[in-house]
Amino acid sequence: MTPEVLALYAIFSFFYIISPGPAIFLAISNGMTRDMKTVALSSLGNIVGLLLLSSISIVGLGAIITSSATLFMLVKLTGAIYLIYLGVRQFRNSKAVVLENFRQGEDKQRQASSFFNEGFLLAATNPKPILFFTAIFPQFLDQHNAIAPQFLLMTAIFMFLSFVSLFSYGLISKSTRRLFSSQSAMAWFHRITGGIFIVMGLGLTQLKISQN
Repeated sequence: MTPEVLALYAIFSFFYIISPGPAIFLAISNGMTRDMKTVALSSLGNIVGLLLLSSISIVGLGAIITSSATLFMLVKLTGAIYLIYLGVRQFRNSKAVVLENFRQGEDKQRQASSFFNEGFLLAATNPKPILFFTAIFPQFLDQHNAIAPQFLLMTAIFMFLSFVSLFSYGLISKSTRRLFSSQSAMAWFHRITGGIFIVMGLGLTQLKISQN
């Protein structure tokens, strides 16, 4: 793999990663309602999930999933159900009195590992990265050289860009948190983000294998 091809892959991955999606809205929500430690844990879980999907792709299982309508449907429905669940939970959180009370009340009931698991599940149950790793990822591989080193380098770049992107979105949302300090503003924030998650979940059911 030449430096030029690697740079092109990094640019392509960057624009793919920063496009709005479930992981980004989760980072925004965590940054708005919690702290940067939570954003970091969730983002770390997300990139570990991406590592799992890229590993599945490189051993050929991703191609099997995208070529099997039944398996693809199962992955798709699992992701859709999880997104809808997150949306419903956001609507329930809209009943919080104020931002600080919400954070103190809910965070006491959640362990740090739950935020990592949430990010991991969001990535692992999303079929869109599977399409990326099975359809786009191999296009940048040099078939005349060892695949494993290229795979590790490209995956590391993708994970790094993903983590930086999610953390940045969380940091930006945290800086605007004061605008949502009132009860009504916070309630509307949860309703809007909840609606976005539900719409994404419903939209995910329309994802077709032909997109690869």
